[in-house]
Amino acid sequence: MKIFGSKLLGVGLASLALATLGGCSKSKPAAVVATRTPTQPAPGQGVQKIQHIVFLIKENRSFDHYFGTFPGADGATSGQTADGKTIPISHSPDVTRFDLGHSWRDAIIAINGGRMNGFDQIALGNVAGYKQAYTQLEQSDIPNYFTYAQNFVLADRMFSSMAGPSFPNHLFTVAAQDAHVLDNPHPSNGTWGCDADDGLTVPVDHPEEDRIRMAPPCFDFQTLADSLENAHISWKYYAPSRGHYGYQFSTLDSVKHIRNGPLWAQRVVPDSQFAEDAKNGRLPAVSWLVTGEANEHPPRSTCMGENWTVREMNAVMQGPDWNSTAVFITWDDFGGFYDHVAPPSISSYSLGPRVPLLIISPYAKQGYISHREYEFSSFLKLAEVRFNLPPLTGRDSKANDMLDSFDFEHPPQPTLLLKERVCPVPPGRVAKFLSLVKGYLTKQSVPEEQ
Repeated sequence: MKIFGSKLLGVGLASLALATLGGCSKSKPAAVVATRTPTQPAPGQGVQKIQHIVFLIKENRSFDHYFGTFPGADGATSGQTADGKTIPISHSPDVTRFDLGHSWRDAIIAINGGRMNGFDQIALGNVAGYKQAYTQLEQSDIPNYFTYAQNFVLADRMFSSMAGPSFPNHLFTVAAQDAHVLDNPHPSNGTWGCDADDGLTVPVDHPEEDRIRMAPPCFDFQTLADSLENAHISWKYYAPSRGHYGYQFSTLDSVKHIRNGPLWAQRVVPDSQFAEDAKNGRLPAVSWLVTGEANEHPPRSTCMGENWTVREMNAVMQGPDWNSTAVFITWDDFGGFYDHVAPPSISSYSLGPRVPLLIISPYAKQGYISHREYEFSSFLKLAEVRFNLPPLTGRDSKANDMLDSFDFEHPPQPTLLLKERVCPVPPGRVAKFLSLVKGYLTKQSVPEEQ
């Protein structure tokens, strides 16, 4: 006996095929379904109401690429090229074709002394890459990110800490410095820290010697984790485990005394554990959260990444810690995508191009767009202010603490539980999928034996 008849299954597959086709084209933003419930005020006064700080770090997108069309934000829908042309920024597909160049050399070329017109030069003559650099998503592509921005805080002066790629910028998220590292480890093999294979190195600038030397990606400097540990304040670093994609973004792997000491086993845990901890009221005072396949690193799906973020945020809002939590969702570097705002120049390689930043908390100002200058050291500054910790470097000492984005006198915002979306399928895969559906339906049209 067959539980599902072929006709019924065929209709279902055909409907799915039509839905798949619909997902590939631009459309008006669908109504975002949200569930809101009141939030009880947290104890304490002012910033003391924040008892849990979460730094959620994703990959390789510029501000204009994600929020260039957001109303009221300083975004752009056209860009400048090296030959003086102004060109429109076109619509980006959910899954891009390339991982664009975004090394420190690429970043310096793209910024071009603040002219922000070298993004076409880092495509290295690749016409398709050139076109991809000048693309952006719209509200219909990332409706839940837009909903977070509309209800909480979007920062349009958030700069990457270093004009370069992921590795040095991730170091800034834990230490307000990058040990003068300029680039990602090479050859990249998914392990970027103290347990990397022999021969894997990173370029390190030695300004006192006026030269760049190659060194293993294993350093020993103090981090915010150390400051928290010394003050007996709880923390965790949630990241993919060794052997899984995304382990290279588990940044404390590059800090020798943590990677080779007891804190590695005690405080660095799988990213899959975050939602469970959030739902069960086990969030530490400070946590970092990075992930693998859903990290939005090009050419990966933005929709799939947004869905993952929604799951993690829903877990926070469904848990008992929501009323005392602040989540900072950001992207670690510009990924080669165009941005029109020149970063402030505070050193030879800093700051880097703008990246998106969403601040989600019951005490985040509702629908606020922060125009105040932030960088990854601002995360550390906020934690240091909240927990009365000393600064680690001159960078977090001077960084803005992001408190302009909060209102602790206003009643706390309710939860905002969002629905995940059905993600579009890239056009090439649509044709293959429809062919499989057609073959299946043809096969099912043969009369069944009685």
